[in-house]
Amino acid sequence: MPLPFPILTPEEAAELIGNGSTVGFSGFTPAGAAKAVPAALAKRAQLEHAAGKPYKIGVLTGASTGASLDGALAEAEAISFRAPYQANPVLRKQINNGHVKFVDMHLSTVPQNARYGYLGKIDWAVVEACDMTAGGGIVLSTSVGASNTYLRLADKIIIELNSKHPVSLLGMHDIFEPRDPPTRSEIPIFKVSDRCGSPICIVDPKKIAGVVYTNLEDESGGFDAQTEVTDKIGQNVADFLVAEMKAGRIPSQFLPLQSVVGNIANAVLAAIGKSKDIPAFKMYTEVLQDSVVPLLENGRCKFASTTALTLSPEAMRNVTGNIEFFKQRVILRPQEISNHPEIVRRLGIVSMNTAIEVDLGGNVNSTHVMGKTLMNGIGGSGDFTQNAYLSIFSCPSTAKGGKISSIVPLASHMDHSEHSVQVIVTEHGVADLRGKDPIDRAKLIIDNCAHPDYKQQLRDYMKMVSPDSREPLSLSLGLAMHRQFIRNGDMRNINWEEYR
Repeated sequence: MPLPFPILTPEEAAELIGNGSTVGFSGFTPAGAAKAVPAALAKRAQLEHAAGKPYKIGVLTGASTGASLDGALAEAEAISFRAPYQANPVLRKQINNGHVKFVDMHLSTVPQNARYGYLGKIDWAVVEACDMTAGGGIVLSTSVGASNTYLRLADKIIIELNSKHPVSLLGMHDIFEPRDPPTRSEIPIFKVSDRCGSPICIVDPKKIAGVVYTNLEDESGGFDAQTEVTDKIGQNVADFLVAEMKAGRIPSQFLPLQSVVGNIANAVLAAIGKSKDIPAFKMYTEVLQDSVVPLLENGRCKFASTTALTLSPEAMRNVTGNIEFFKQRVILRPQEISNHPEIVRRLGIVSMNTAIEVDLGGNVNSTHVMGKTLMNGIGGSGDFTQNAYLSIFSCPSTAKGGKISSIVPLASHMDHSEHSVQVIVTEHGVADLRGKDPIDRAKLIIDNCAHPDYKQQLRDYMKMVSPDSREPLSLSLGLAMHRQFIRNGDMRNINWEEYR
């Protein structure tokens, strides 16, 4: 039966969204991101700018998106502000040079901050779906993110109805939105596979301004091939978890895992999947990537709860081609639930995230290079790290061909404090920081995780700052290695006296 809503071209939909509007787009990574309408908005912005007219919008999403959303809008200089996360190089440059205002947020807090009004009025929601009903029922596609909240809060809605994603995705989603204080109660998820909501979003059909038909794959790319360094990091994490089980600190049935997207995460999951000493496990995480699909198929991963299927087109076709199998093993939740601290703490999740740099106090910088150049954002790492049963951060010990040490005296930007970070892993080893005082933590990080090229100069730093001091900290020397790199392009062979 035909839908009782205007059928629009992407260009017609873009004409409805005025300059200065705030738009809540679907998308958590490129998975389920709106594609056709933002690309048309970018073209409109270019035409308006060529005519000497202003055209910019505020962009809210679940996390990063794809080339047709963040990429196209950034290239058209059509974004006035952006939240809560991004991963596009053009947009990143505009944020770092101050041309786009950016609000970096814990991803679990985005929907409630939108409800509380902290992000301002949401004029439009542009959301991708695989099916919808005349009464306002919407079946989301390959992610949930914050789409359910944007749909409810926005004044007007445009739906991208994407036939590339089959209607058989119905039943994979579990849409639940907590009440706001003081009437909020517990979130009734007590094991990874629990459901507590609806398989669809329901909106007032009067708010739907139109439907745009599309047939577009998610713009999720592949990852670089694993390297000797990433393989070693993955094996170090797996060996550490096995040791924790043998020591009785992880139960024999194991604990749910959270893992981020990326090459290191792929290597870690691959090593865990291959380990004969780790039992079949479950995942309660924010993103599923290609490496999880075979783990589900071969039974190494028994169940996965997530907010996004961040899969390559090939892997996505594998899932949709065997959708009944995967619907029994995968749930797609709103990011407010997939990342919720209450559930993370209750389920006893082992969180595995990545760092840009780690300092000798155990503080982690996961967002900024040299203290001020934003990479992507904090994402969901803080949601899990602060509440995990066991929080692990991994990174290669060096960057830029060895010219930058990932282990530094003082982090140039701090996202995760020593009070939340428990374990550091590089290709050289594991530093278990639990129960260690600051001096012991610093020594352990140097001994187990630093690259050999940097061990001695970090030990020299310790000799200069640690006598008769609880904290291995010098305000004058803490950022000397960063200053050395800015001056000379290499952190090695530092003369500490020069920076006193």
